[in-house]
Amino acid sequence: MNRLRVLARNPWARGVLVLLVLAAALLALWWRGPNWDDVYHAFDFVAWRWIVAGLALNLVSVLARAISWKLTIGQALPDPQPPFGRVFSAFGIGLLGNAVLPARAGELARVAVLRRHVEAGPGSSATLLGTVFAHRLFDLFPVALLVAFVLVTAKIPHWAVTSLVILGLVGLALLALAMLSARRGGSHRSQATGTVRRLLGMARQGLAVMRAPLAAAAAIFFQTVGWLLQLLAVWVVTMAFDMDVPLHAAGVVLLLMNVATIFPLWPGNVGLLQAAVALPLVSYGVAYGTGFAYGLVLQAIEMSVGVGVGLVMLAHEGLSFASLKAMEESEEEAEDAILAEMARDDGRSREQVGAGRS
Repeated sequence: MNRLRVLARNPWARGVLVLLVLAAALLALWWRGPNWDDVYHAFDFVAWRWIVAGLALNLVSVLARAISWKLTIGQALPDPQPPFGRVFSAFGIGLLGNAVLPARAGELARVAVLRRHVEAGPGSSATLLGTVFAHRLFDLFPVALLVAFVLVTAKIPHWAVTSLVILGLVGLALLALAMLSARRGGSHRSQATGTVRRLLGMARQGLAVMRAPLAAAAAIFFQTVGWLLQLLAVWVVTMAFDMDVPLHAAGVVLLLMNVATIFPLWPGNVGLLQAAVALPLVSYGVAYGTGFAYGLVLQAIEMSVGVGVGLVMLAHEGLSFASLKAMEESEEEAEDAILAEMARDDGRSREQVGAGRS
């Protein structure tokens, strides 16, 4: 097991694995994919001004979601609070990390970047990870609205319905757990004893927004605005391909794009995402090749916004990509140390219980 962990952290081994998986995915895509001549000619009459508009809407969406995270952080950290500029930088670098690092490691990257601008006491990373978790949970509310909108106005494929039901149940369970675990205020520092209890207390402190109705409502509002702007971006790009489809068709596309990228089978799930976009559009009179080309553009917009904003913010922070990777690995090592300490603490507790019984 230890050898596997060491191998998994070896950059050469990870790079070779990514290249092999990507090569296999591209080969399968070329063999079983769409008629590439149709995809190529779908770009002949694209109105690029609508694609620029889609890029702009995605950028504003990133801004709205960063505001939501700032509101979440505001309930978890003591003064002085990190300014919004630093929060936006960390959020943008997190987008870059999610785009180019495996297993959504961008979440750890944004914690590592923002931690440089807050009081770096014991457990500060755990607190920031708690805010990231809470911020992600706020996606449940706009997603629920989007699902309701699509169910009322359009038809979702059966495979997507099953995935959404499972994810909805898991999300509700996590939301309930977060609300029960949330702790507001700074009392955990005096009440908690021991490394593990202190770190767990700090992590719960990151969920403090769950007990602050006004701040939580504001964070949910801006997160919902971010999703609405993404929906409009998806719809605007349909105009670039002259699809003439209603807004609820864009809702179906946005929903299925997110379902198709939940489990990263290969980098970007390229091909799978485009198929998930193109198939439902056929029922709206859009040729499969055109829908596939449209899916490529949507993914390119999302990737370019994430990578572009991330690179700008990386330069703003005076960091290189290599240093970002090192910071992300240090956060992973810190998590391993916490888990090891928890295991030792549990072992000592069992020994004490056994000694008391004897």
